[in-house]
Amino acid sequence: MPRAQTPQAYSSLNSSEPALRTMDNSPTLWDILSTTTLSRCWPVLICTAIWSFAICMLNHHTHGKFSIQSTLITVFGTVLGFVISFRTTSSIERYNEGRKLWSQIMLNCRIFARTVWFHVPGESSQAPTGGHAMSDKEKEEDQAKTLIEKKTVVNLLEAYAVAVKHYLRGEDGINYEDLHPLVSFLPSYYSLPAIIPPANLPELHRRPTNASTHSRRSHDVPASPGPGTRAAGTHIPLSTIPEVPLRTANGSSTTDSTVCDEESILPSAMPPKNSWQAAFPFSFFLWIWTTIKKDARKAVGVDGAGRDFRSNENNVPLEISLFLSSYISALQVRKIVEAPTINLLYTSLNQLVDALTGLERILTTPIPVSYSSHLWMVTLVYCSALPFQLWSTLAWFSVPASVIASFIFFGFVVAGEEIENPFGYDRNDLNMDHFVQNIIRKELRALTATPTPDPADWAFSPRNNFLGTLSGGTAQNETPTDWLRKGKAEILKALQGAGSKEMV
Repeated sequence: MPRAQTPQAYSSLNSSEPALRTMDNSPTLWDILSTTTLSRCWPVLICTAIWSFAICMLNHHTHGKFSIQSTLITVFGTVLGFVISFRTTSSIERYNEGRKLWSQIMLNCRIFARTVWFHVPGESSQAPTGGHAMSDKEKEEDQAKTLIEKKTVVNLLEAYAVAVKHYLRGEDGINYEDLHPLVSFLPSYYSLPAIIPPANLPELHRRPTNASTHSRRSHDVPASPGPGTRAAGTHIPLSTIPEVPLRTANGSSTTDSTVCDEESILPSAMPPKNSWQAAFPFSFFLWIWTTIKKDARKAVGVDGAGRDFRSNENNVPLEISLFLSSYISALQVRKIVEAPTINLLYTSLNQLVDALTGLERILTTPIPVSYSSHLWMVTLVYCSALPFQLWSTLAWFSVPASVIASFIFFGFVVAGEEIENPFGYDRNDLNMDHFVQNIIRKELRALTATPTPDPADWAFSPRNNFLGTLSGGTAQNETPTDWLRKGKAEILKALQGAGSKEMV
């Protein structure tokens, strides 16, 4: 619907920095092919072609002595098709559930932010100390404090979504360009263990240098309250805030809030480089080896990189939810918000944590290794037996037929393996960077770009034809102010006439 005029604050958002794009708008042929299973299972297809050609050569020189009946194709092919279908269906269910949970995060970020920005009063309603009325300067300072507080809470909602994205990718800590500015000021009250182990990335092992760091302590702020300081319970005086450990960029705690330099800040996305290990079946063997190695090292509390993983993991999104909960608790103490609003905030926060728990469940409940390995071995045996059974009917065409059949079966196996974990950097994974930066971030910033609109401003606009186009006559050209002069009876009469014409 076109608008008569657009606020200037919104136009500035259109020129903001572009969000990170995980895929190009104009993909090349290689980009398209890399999204298919062919880019992952080409080694096994080459091996199948070589194997089929060797069997055909033997049958050609021995007059078909290595040929067998095609009964196994019919019997085992049907069973294998059902098993692979079940494997792929299970992976698709995990993919769809992950997308639903991300929709739940976006929905509740919208609800929480809208409730805070619109329904939390812009100033405290508590009586000032001493019984005297607040001066204009004190009112201005109180409103500024409340505005800063509300905007900070809305920023924490964005930080929550960003932290969930990094957490699901195994990127530990807060040392990322899209997360660190949003949470670096938060004190580290809690040390919550992470369910998802951190990724073994060299970038995560870097530590911020001390060349360009500075500290910010709680006593660096003036201890004496300003002239606008209110009674206890409205805003906590800065002098009473205890010196607690603050979070550093790598997720650890310190009484010095060390601000890391630009070189130690990691990018918002760190996709792995393409290598032969990503191709199937190399990725399958690498996954088995990593799983066995990880289980062996868990007994001594060390991960694959030789680090003590139990002391290096932090559940950053869950910690952020605790700060959001503390804000709701502060609103209850101040008694400036009605109970239904508090209940809505608690419900939205609970839904955010519920989505995080569901995403953790998906990521920490993989398909059992025994099932995946058995499925892969059965598929390999079936495809290896195809040249023996196809020679009697297809002769040399057994080679391309075996390759095509292998591509069909192994393609589904590889597709199920890829979408089983939809939170990584694969081209077919969920575009979490788009969810966070193009949806949540832009919506939250657009929400806080303008003050809360007053219905008295837009409901009585001269352009508002609240009777609609069905009223007819000269009523269409009358403004709400004109109808206000006529009174309630004339408005009800006009509405009744419009309703009667609609029924006719």
